Amino acid sequence: MGQTIIEKILSNHSDREARANEIVVARVDYVMGQDGTSPLAIRAFQDMGGHEVFDQKKVAFVIDHSSPSPNEGVSALHKLMREFAREKGFRLYDIGEGVCHQLLPESGEVGPGSLVIGADSHTCTYGALNAFSTGVGSTDLAGGLIAGRMWFKVPETIKFVCNGVLPPGVYAKDLILYLIGDVTADGATYMAAEYVGEAITALSQEARFTVSNMAIEMGAKAGLMEADEKTLDWLRKFTDREFTPVTADADAAYARVLEYDVSKLEPQVAKPHRVDNVAPLSEVAGRPVQQAVIGTCTNGRLEDLCIAAGILGGRKVHRDTRLIIAPASRRVFLDAMAEGLIRSLVEAGATLVTPGCGPCVGTHNGVPSDGETVISTANRNFKGRMGNSKAEIYLASPATVAASAIAGRIADPREYL
Repeated sequence: MGQTIIEKILSNHSDREARANEIVVARVDYVMGQDGTSPLAIRAFQDMGGHEVFDQKKVAFVIDHSSPSPNEGVSALHKLMREFAREKGFRLYDIGEGVCHQLLPESGEVGPGSLVIGADSHTCTYGALNAFSTGVGSTDLAGGLIAGRMWFKVPETIKFVCNGVLPPGVYAKDLILYLIGDVTADGATYMAAEYVGEAITALSQEARFTVSNMAIEMGAKAGLMEADEKTLDWLRKFTDREFTPVTADADAAYARVLEYDVSKLEPQVAKPHRVDNVAPLSEVAGRPVQQAVIGTCTNGRLEDLCIAAGILGGRKVHRDTRLIIAPASRRVFLDAMAEGLIRSLVEAGATLVTPGCGPCVGTHNGVPSDGETVISTANRNFKGRMGNSKAEIYLASPATVAASAIAGRIADPREYL
């Protein structure tokens, strides 16, 4: 019997044949924490009697969730992270450098066959690079920092076969929202998702990150894709390291195989207050929006800003709507400036905030008011997610958000292409 991608990666890192539902102890290639989770991990590290991290070159902390700090309490936590990273000798990405899930791929440290743990649920993003990357709690992160190893129950895998090619005006975000709506928020709990098919192959590498990023929103531990030339070409921009791609065997055993024809898919929107509360855009079009957000670890990349600028260029944000944009990293911000995208977005009426998580987590940037409606490219729309439990959040693609910012209501981007 063959193996799935995740079974092969865990086999390679545990020096034994790993099969679904078995327990393995595996070496990790990289460990990451962000400012919402690292302070707890530091305390757990100390409680465990930790002295040094297992490998200074394989650890990073990122200050991205509350960046810059919104208050003195958070500033104290940031100081704790900076001092710990300096003392232990590993990399810390400070305010303004970007979102952890953009920075780690840009670092060149993560690639095909890697095993990465991060104290953030959307660590599954790097599955688009053919890596097994998954979110862990702060205590597990501390153990990983000390030992460089982690125990895993080998996940079963659901194979998503996406046939056809997405039509104009429909993007990776629409695809993953549609899949989540179909399998539901707990339909893949503690499983791995493997995304294959013509529609996946046709996506750019940046668009693939969007799909893998939201695997956790269906409960999955990982959202994996095979590495092709697009993947390797993207990595070569950041590293000269050689990675060994991992492919599933033809006779691998899957918990389920789900097939879709996406050639007639229309733009999708996740309605409040669940990510799997997904509907075709036509069902919610016309609802007034007071705030629109483009960014986060899901859709703050250069391609996303380019899509938004293509719709907003030469137009104006509606007078009753605020548009906030958070580039995923400083590199993305600079590249967007070089291509003239930032000027186009600002002239349209957008407000730029520090590269990082921006309004997504509701700690400081862009907290909506009571009763306001927000349309966002983020990955979650839970009650209170953006800092106000009395606001309503809709999730959509950068194109749909840009079109809605112009119209002042949820609008179809195909009308602006």
